Amino acid sequence: MKIAYKLLLTCFISFNLASAWAKDTDLGLNADLKGNRLFPANNPWNQAIDTKPVDPNSTNLINHLGTDTELHPDFGANAYWDDGKPFGIPYLVVTGTEPKVPMRFRYDDESDPGPYPFPADAPIEGGANSKGDRHVLVLDKDRWKLYETWSSYPKTDGSWDAGSGAVFNLKSNKLRPAGWTSADAAGLPILPGLVRYDEVYIQHAINHAIRFTVEDTRRAYIYPARHFASDITSKNALPMGARLRLKADYDISGFEEPAQVILRALKKYGMIVADNGGNLFISGTADERWDDDLLNTLKQVKNTDFEVVKMGKLTTQ
Repeated sequence: MKIAYKLLLTCFISFNLASAWAKDTDLGLNADLKGNRLFPANNPWNQAIDTKPVDPNSTNLINHLGTDTELHPDFGANAYWDDGKPFGIPYLVVTGTEPKVPMRFRYDDESDPGPYPFPADAPIEGGANSKGDRHVLVLDKDRWKLYETWSSYPKTDGSWDAGSGAVFNLKSNKLRPAGWTSADAAGLPILPGLVRYDEVYIQHAINHAIRFTVEDTRRAYIYPARHFASDITSKNALPMGARLRLKADYDISGFEEPAQVILRALKKYGMIVADNGGNLFISGTADERWDDDLLNTLKQVKNTDFEVVKMGKLTTQ
C-alpha cells in the first residue's frame, strides 16, 4: 500500500512539474508571451498617454494624412497571392541555448554585431520569397533579449545576411545611439509595438503602444525614436517617434470585443510612428488565426478620430 502510495505521489509530482514546465515554456512561432511586458513598465512603449496634453499643431498634423484616411490593419491571416504566407510580421521565441550564428550587415556601422540566435528556418516577413522588408524577429526568452533584422537572407552555411540588425536588452530602457537606425527606420524595436494574437484573444488586453507607419514623415525624430528617414521639412508632417491616440470620446461599443481590445489600447497607449509606409497602417503579427473580417472593421476609424500627443524636442540633424 505504501509503495503504491509513493508511486502515485511520484507520478502526481512529476505530472505537475511537467505541466508547470510546459506552461513556462512557450516557444516557437508567435508564441504566447503570457502577458509579460517587453521592456520595463516605465518604458515609453508601456506608458499610458491618455491624459497627456494634445500637441498645438495636432489638427494640421492629422489633416496632413489625407481626407477620410482609414485606420488600416497591416496584418492578418489572408495569404499573399504569390507565396501563400499570412501578411504581417511574425516572431519566433527561442531558449537561451539556441545556437548563435554569424551575421553580415549591409549597414554594419549602425548595426549590433552578431552572432544572433537565428535558426536556418526563422520566419521571414512575407515568406522566403518576399521582395518586401523581410524582417526577422527572434526573442530569447531566457535572457529576455530581442534580436531583429531587416532585409534578411539565410545562407547555406547557417549564417545570415541582412540590411541592418539590432539587439535589445528587454530588462533595460537603454536607447540606441542618437542617429542610429535599427531594423526599423525610426531606430525603434519592432516586436514591442506589434498587435499580437495572444494579447487580443488570450490576455484580452494590449498594454503598450502600437507601431504604425505614415507615407510622408518629417526629417526629424523625437524621443524615443533615434533616426529619421525623409527629406521633408514641413512642420505638418509627422516626425519619427510621434505618438497619436484615439480620441477618448470615440464610441467603440459597436465593434466586436477583439477589435475593442485594439481600440482601447489606441486610446490608452496610442501608436508610435516607426517607419515610412501606408498612412495609418498599424502593425501586427502574421498569424493564420486572425479573423480578417473582424480586423477589417477597424477601417471604420478615420485619421480625424485621432489626435497627436504633445511632442517633445525635435532632432533634425
